Amino acid sequence: MRNCSSSRLVLWLSPLALVLLTGCQGGILDPKGQIAADEKSLIVTATLLMLLVVVPVIVLTLVFAWKYRASNVNATYAPKWAHSAKIEAVVWLIPIIIVSFLAVLAWRTTHALDPYRPLDSDKKAVKIDVVALNWKWLFIYPELNIATVNQIAFPKDVPVDFRITSDTVMNAFFIPQLGGQIYAMAGMQTQLHLIANAAGTYDGFSSNYSGAGFSGMKFNAIATATPADFDKWVAQVRAAGQPLDIDAYRQLAVPSENHAVAYYTAPTPRLFDAVMHKYMAARTSLALSEEDIKLDALTKRLCAPAAARSVN
Repeated sequence: MRNCSSSRLVLWLSPLALVLLTGCQGGILDPKGQIAADEKSLIVTATLLMLLVVVPVIVLTLVFAWKYRASNVNATYAPKWAHSAKIEAVVWLIPIIIVSFLAVLAWRTTHALDPYRPLDSDKKAVKIDVVALNWKWLFIYPELNIATVNQIAFPKDVPVDFRITSDTVMNAFFIPQLGGQIYAMAGMQTQLHLIANAAGTYDGFSSNYSGAGFSGMKFNAIATATPADFDKWVAQVRAAGQPLDIDAYRQLAVPSENHAVAYYTAPTPRLFDAVMHKYMAARTSLALSEEDIKLDALTKRLCAPAAARSVN
């Protein structure tokens, strides 16, 4: 009967274990990029080190509770016991070693995995400017003269340099399988450097609540198998896209939920800078260079009402 009960328990627990394990697919514990792999290694290492303290404490608590239970008359009774140098050494030395190791590990990985740190590679990075909108993501490829909504692409084994800002409330840019999460904030620029080690389509989303359409603020990150496949994707965007001028951008910036993938061509030069610039404090024109004056003019166009833009 006991063997039959054990078999039934295993039969019931096996599907549960499979369901729990499937949760590891597509997340931070299923890395497809070097940054994500290093972050997974850090998480696993730190967890195991902390378990070196947690597990023995839990086990010894149960052992002591059983050994020194009231019904165990054979347990040692030492009412005047007060100190043990050996126990003190173990209680203090082991945590000191673990904390010291974690401190060194955290110091090294904090610098190695700094999102602002460019990745070492002999290949030219793909540059993407990211603008968080309500409730969608705008991606601008400044060197390719294209832009997309809720979809990006890049070749595998090629670094990707992101510049990130927001034209609305704060969001968080996150592609779990490629690693890193960094905030998108109005009037500020953050940076993120990622790389995909395997071709595929990876889920990206905002991991910071930003209002009613937050749950639909998702995008696909496509890592193509070859640069030629990436060039085909770029050609597809150019063929299907429409110009992203100031009017098109303002229309795109209107809040919408579950926005479909969209392609654009010829984005207004320095559009990313203008979006960020419009949230910054006004500066005197005497301190501005010619490029900054042009940026100020673009920012004013971006912020101007439709009627004023039509007059200009």
